[in-house]
Amino acid sequence: MAAQFGRRLRRGATTAAVAAAAVAALSASQAPGSPLVASDADQPAAGSTGATTPSGEGAASGNSPYFTDLPPLTTPDKPGTSANLPLTGSAESGIPASVLAAYKKAQQTIAGTDAACRLPWQLLAAIGKVESGQARGGRVDAQGTTFSPILGPALNGQGFALIKDTDNGAYDGDATHDRAVGPMQFIPSTWETWGQDGNADGRRDPNNIYDAALAAGRYLCAGSRDLALAADLDRAVLSYNHSEEYLRTVRTWFDYYNRGAHEVPDGTGVLPAESSTGTHQGSGTHASGPSPSPSTSPSGSATPTPPPAPTHKPPSKPSPTPTEPGSGPGTPTTTPTPTPEPAPTPAPAVLQNAGTGALTATAGDAFAEPVKVRVKSNLGRPLAKVPVTFTVTGDTDAAFEGGKRTVTRVTGADGTATAPVLKAGEKTGAFTVRATATGTPLPAVSYAATVTARQADAIARTGTAELTAVAGQTFADVTAEATFKGAAARRVTVTATMITGDEKPAENDKGPYFTDDEGNPVRTLVLTTDADGKLTLKNIYADGAAGTYKLRLTTEGGATVVIDLTVEAPAA
Repeated sequence: MAAQFGRRLRRGATTAAVAAAAVAALSASQAPGSPLVASDADQPAAGSTGATTPSGEGAASGNSPYFTDLPPLTTPDKPGTSANLPLTGSAESGIPASVLAAYKKAQQTIAGTDAACRLPWQLLAAIGKVESGQARGGRVDAQGTTFSPILGPALNGQGFALIKDTDNGAYDGDATHDRAVGPMQFIPSTWETWGQDGNADGRRDPNNIYDAALAAGRYLCAGSRDLALAADLDRAVLSYNHSEEYLRTVRTWFDYYNRGAHEVPDGTGVLPAESSTGTHQGSGTHASGPSPSPSTSPSGSATPTPPPAPTHKPPSKPSPTPTEPGSGPGTPTTTPTPTPEPAPTPAPAVLQNAGTGALTATAGDAFAEPVKVRVKSNLGRPLAKVPVTFTVTGDTDAAFEGGKRTVTRVTGADGTATAPVLKAGEKTGAFTVRATATGTPLPAVSYAATVTARQADAIARTGTAELTAVAGQTFADVTAEATFKGAAARRVTVTATMITGDEKPAENDKGPYFTDDEGNPVRTLVLTTDADGKLTLKNIYADGAAGTYKLRLTTEGGATVVIDLTVEAPAA
């Protein structure tokens, strides 16, 4: 099949008929409800003027040209065999060993840090096929770096998007205009934001398939996307290259690889017959033989010849904060730039309690023990920058600072993350604090917590005057004060009970009484001290025969005081 290149900067692409025929043949195999073309409302707003004529600055590849060749109409193998990777199959279903390993490694890494994204390696393979023919058929060295740079044409506005130089030629060798770089075709400004070190060599190189595949995966997962959902997958692909034709092409290869794929030796992957037009192949050649002379682009103009390889290594400085997910990190600087959750490498293997003991606090007080977890790698080393979510669960009004029941903190250099101060509410009882390494399948760590009632270890009546009242009248207010360890015991529960005067006191059914909210006589009442630990009992009614009766006040915590109440007979 002759190579074709798609371009988002024109309408009525010459490849539309070819793409439409193949897509129609494969449409029956698309996932139910899969929107091959997302609506305008779903598209990134920044840096884009439409689905067919965007500026190119709002997409990972700058909307540079891409291969529009489609797979054979026959499936490579029986459905479901891609999981086992058959040793043989159609030539088009073969993926070079290092390239396939990079896609699968990227999927595994992201599954360990952003499991909710559900990134399939087949999607990376589809994009890699369309962008660079799987790194020129797997022309990479043992570390996964292409033998020569894969460079797109200068994005100078002449038939392509206009993107002026952003890297001083560090990645693309062009100090005037940007060019898409590497097997996943990132423009330099996008790579500066999303570049990854996928092979742990200490560098972020867009020409390395491991680095580029992991960067592409993180870019596609931006904005809390779930790529198992058709709409989210379409938005992700369109954010990578904003074209409906591009989406259809990637979707077709994605479906094809989902039905079967197999591994072939590096350098033997199938390439479009005209893969060395210069559009994506840089100055290198591919496995099929020497590069032919430059061909013409779909619009009829000569395809620009790529510049020589960069004269110095790409910088390895830390990635800046990514731009608005969904619009591509290549968007102008006016786009909002929320910071995504950082992702550790390698994926965490252990989430454990970092020394938090029993969690107990009195109602209204802060828990003295902090909730702390530690994250370790497969090798037992502490992992930094892992987001950990702490959640208060259960029937409780306890919460973290600010009244929040869920907070996220990131592990430090020692692999630990500490939740904010946890404060007990007024509700007593047990509840649970759960810690989860966000976006990973690791089991959560749970902490049992208990809120106990406020207590007083002493209570005494205030005032010394005798409490007397004529039968049928009321006693003067009875006041008391509760303390705990010498300090005022605020908001402590106190039970007031009229008791008998024998050796084993019980509730007295005669003599003075209180009234409940409905005005009914009661001889036991539950009250609470105020903010100063004081208690006031009003409307104690004198009743029964003349004599001395007893009022007992008992606090939460067991402190008691007994107060005498004298009922006098009415005057003759």
